[in-house]
Amino acid sequence: MSDPVLVASSKGAQVALHDLGGDGPPVLFTHANGFCGLTWQPVADALASRARCWAMDFRGHGDSISGPDEDYHWSGMADDVLAVVDVLRPAPRLAAGHSLGGAAILKAELARPGTFDRAWVYEPVVIPPGVIPPGGVNELATTARKRQATFASRQAAYDRYAARPPLSLLDPRVLRAYVDEGFRELPDRTVTMKCSPEVEAAVFENPETDAFNRLGEVAATVTVATSPDTDPPAMVAPYVAERLAAGSLVRFDDLTHFGPLQEPERIAASIAAALFDD
Repeated sequence: MSDPVLVASSKGAQVALHDLGGDGPPVLFTHANGFCGLTWQPVADALASRARCWAMDFRGHGDSISGPDEDYHWSGMADDVLAVVDVLRPAPRLAAGHSLGGAAILKAELARPGTFDRAWVYEPVVIPPGVIPPGGVNELATTARKRQATFASRQAAYDRYAARPPLSLLDPRVLRAYVDEGFRELPDRTVTMKCSPEVEAAVFENPETDAFNRLGEVAATVTVATSPDTDPPAMVAPYVAERLAAGSLVRFDDLTHFGPLQEPERIAASIAAALFDD
């Protein structure tokens, strides 16, 4: 696997761009809060005959570097998407994103209409105002801050996650990619999260607040995928699809909010149908 390319974004951020391989039109993949772009590798492998796949790490995640005054507002994540689009040649006209990543794709399209022709977004966190009370945001941030950040080894981290939900639900290849690429080794040979609990919490504390009411301005054809989860991203997904000018809804009744990380081949088939099939 080649080293990522660092791309300059707003507020001094340097965004890591990963080449996931494949042959065909370029597709940009964006990840959920707390994860990293290389967790998309198993999906990209399933799409290798149809697409050249690229994945990015948002600021504060993976191999990206944040600027000194970073506040992790979600508008910066949209800036990261646009920065990557601007350096790729040919520029990707297709995108797929999960949770925060899906919201960032939609925000990027709102910021620069016409960036994408088609997008596939799984439970994008584009929530109508008032749906998540401040206490709900605080609870997510508090939970993030309590996460264990450092482990004796990558294998110790893998074993812990594989033994308990929700990460035990992940495809083993995805979980391995998360542990291998989402952690860095410290001088004492222990490993720690590249996206620290504090950064993950800060992202939760700066949620998307304005995109929902503007979804009708998105001209791209967008497939919104969702699960039966009872959390807000799944609950509002049908309304996101309905509000989009060219939106449609796909349901995965046996998956969770972590769906793109659970069944890569099945998710890849859905993405292919949404982005390539007429």
